[in-house]
Amino acid sequence: MPELPEVETSRQGILPYLKGQTIQQIIVRQPKLRWPIVKEITQAQGQVILDVKRRAKYLLLQLTNNWIVIHLGMSGSLRILLNQQEITKHDHVDLVLSNGVTLRYTDPRRFGCWLWTNSIEDVSQLKHLGPEPLSDEFSAEYLLSKTKNRQVPVKSWIMDNHIVVGVGNIYASESLFMAGINPSRKVSSLQLFELKKLVKAIKQVLTKSIEQGGTTLKDFLQSDGKPGYFTQKLQVYGRTGQPCLICQYEIKSQKIGQRNTFYCEVCQQ
Repeated sequence: MPELPEVETSRQGILPYLKGQTIQQIIVRQPKLRWPIVKEITQAQGQVILDVKRRAKYLLLQLTNNWIVIHLGMSGSLRILLNQQEITKHDHVDLVLSNGVTLRYTDPRRFGCWLWTNSIEDVSQLKHLGPEPLSDEFSAEYLLSKTKNRQVPVKSWIMDNHIVVGVGNIYASESLFMAGINPSRKVSSLQLFELKKLVKAIKQVLTKSIEQGGTTLKDFLQSDGKPGYFTQKLQVYGRTGQPCLICQYEIKSQKIGQRNTFYCEVCQQ
């Protein structure tokens, strides 16, 4: 599933081609996504794309009068087409722009969405989300205020979008390793100095991943069709049985919150 760095990479990739362009046509071949695409989305035709923003893992196309909210789901991708290309089975939506570019949305599993709204404040999916992890609002002090009486494992906690958005499974494992915190630790046991390490690690891991173009494991492609490269930098994720790159001890894995979790027993005691 594309996570925050992959979505941010997609945003950065499509922004130069979309911003300031008029939508000449929107072609919906398959409206039955996670939430059905409403017929009103055709009102986008003739509107200018003022900006391309991101909130959590949602891309926000700000139009002259409305918004289009896009989620890539489990396997969705956006591609910039500079010339006509053959339409394949899973190419569900095209935005044809005034500069001759087409933004094509492809989603084999159809778990993504294209939402249409008059106001971004009305989108229920964006309400009750925690702060952005790369913002100043996301701090050790903020996390400390959320730890009281919480007995859940820290790994599940930082993956909760009500606490902080965009820290998916890969980045949670990597951040906890960098911070030296065992993923099974109960949240209430964390001290401020440990939370400072964790916040710093999350910011560093996500920033590096964005710089590398996201993480490709199975489905993610950037807007130019190229894979993300952060897999080359992974320290623990997917490395069960391999030696830790720091202490050479064997990387372990276990299920936490129904998700595979990777860690080093020595570095993350």
